[in-house]
Amino acid sequence: MAEIRSGRRDRAEKERSASARPQPPRPAAAPEERKRSNFVAESWAELKKVEWPGQSQVIQGTIAVLIACIVVGIFLYINDQVWQRVVQKFLLGQ
Repeated sequence: MAEIRSGRRDRAEKERSASARPQPPRPAAAPEERKRSNFVAESWAELKKVEWPGQSQVIQGTIAVLIACIVVGIFLYINDQVWQRVVQKFLLGQ
């Protein structure tokens, strides 16, 4: 008796699946378009995670960079002047 019932169920499921209309395929987005939109979405998500500096931190960082640039610039200028004299006196004999 159980075999008859399961057979009926199987037939009923087959009839339902056969009578169901197949869904028309959706037009797939171009792969490059999906890549771009995925990139933008991921970039936006990463930007939300960023802890942005406050105004005082930006000012302090800017001042630190400017001081470092000035110190390195002075060092390079002095180094250039020293090597200029060394080259003129010893290598060129002037």
